[in-house]
Amino acid sequence: MKRSKNIRLILIGGISAGALAGCAPSGKPAITAANVYTNDYYLPGAGYYHAPFRDWFVLPYNHFDPQKQQYFAGGQWRSSPCESITNVSSPTPLAAGRVEAVRTDVTRHGFGGTYFGGHSFFS
Repeated sequence: MKRSKNIRLILIGGISAGALAGCAPSGKPAITAANVYTNDYYLPGAGYYHAPFRDWFVLPYNHFDPQKQQYFAGGQWRSSPCESITNVSSPTPLAAGRVEAVRTDVTRHGFGGTYFGGHSFFS
């Protein structure tokens, strides 16, 4: 009796773990204000995380443009590199929500994801 009870618990645990894993799109964790990210953390579709500014930008933190002779940080061009001791931070709730919506490293399901066998839904 005891042996079958253990097997049942393992099977139920395996099924629930599989069901929960299936809820996350592509197995990628969601971007939230509760998570922390390192400076220059790259997210496809969103860009690079600038930890001191708690947001994502198109270019890496302190990217140097040789033509402009300037550095990019926090969405602005500067004559010298931005100096900050902040290397890890949490994004603002607004930044996290915006970036979660534009990231391209997850497969999304929703409107337009249903196939009707080549027939128009409205005909």
